[in-house]
Amino acid sequence: MAAWLIRVSRHDERVLHALLLRRRGWLDVTMRASTHLGDAMTTVFAAVLLLLAGPPGIGGRAAATLAGSHLLVQVLKRSVARPRPRLPVGIDSLIHAPDRFSFPSGHAAAALSIALPLAALAPIPVAGAILALALVVGLSRCYLGVHYPGDVAMGWLLALVTYAGISWLPGAGLG
Repeated sequence: MAAWLIRVSRHDERVLHALLLRRRGWLDVTMRASTHLGDAMTTVFAAVLLLLAGPPGIGGRAAATLAGSHLLVQVLKRSVARPRPRLPVGIDSLIHAPDRFSFPSGHAAAALSIALPLAALAPIPVAGAILALALVVGLSRCYLGVHYPGDVAMGWLLALVTYAGISWLPGAGLG
């Protein structure tokens, strides 16, 4: 592994441990609940709902972004095969990890994949709230102890790049 990757991994672990040492009971409950907004079934349901009842074009864009980012997440997860975080002694993960690989975060990518098309059409205050909720899903993955911050950042980046790519495709307009 290259020296820069080792340094990045060490920094990632330090940031994660600093977050884990600041857990609070009320936040444990909030983060456990919010993380499920990035579950596969939840995001697929949201995309289907947008396809059936959303404004024209938004459901297709959300579904395509979700599918594209999911494909990229799965390819990277199997290629990189980064193990789940090593937690400090006495601190446990607050949820069960869905698989053994950490990089990138599929929950972070999925939540932002649905949020970006929705936010693009919403008024600015609503768009801000939608995007903030998607970001909380990503942060919850670190707080709960199943992802490093870099995993979440890469999940967000994959969703953003996929959404941008789909938005540039011919016929990707919302109307």
